[in-house]
Amino acid sequence: MSQAPVEWQPLIEAALQARQRAYAPYSRYAVGAALLTADGAIVTGANVENAVYPLGICAERVAVARAVHEGHTRFRALVVATANGGTPCGACRQTLREFAAELPILIVDGQGRVVLETDLTELLPYAFSPTDLPQG
Repeated sequence: MSQAPVEWQPLIEAALQARQRAYAPYSRYAVGAALLTADGAIVTGANVENAVYPLGICAERVAVARAVHEGHTRFRALVVATANGGTPCGACRQTLREFAAELPILIVDGQGRVVLETDLTELLPYAFSPTDLPQG
């Protein structure tokens, strides 16, 4: 049984709204993410920076953490909104791979214009996944 097509516009709007809540005083690079769960919920996240740079967290991982906290571990789609259409970092790609091997991803700019339509297998080829770990 296949999933219904993704309706991207509500996800784009949610990602743009999430971007407005980013805490990015150092880079001034606000990022918003909207994750569509398997049951149709939209969970958002925004990047949160820290004066100790490695302690910041990306919008995509905030959205994943919120979704898992709310009981969602299966995802259908992701929209990432940045000023210039930047793609998720490697850590975010690997985190997303934990939950969805072929996740459709839409990258939009600050006005909601589509910059890239892709999926996680394209962004993270040959990913390490739970299936690579010993079972049992």
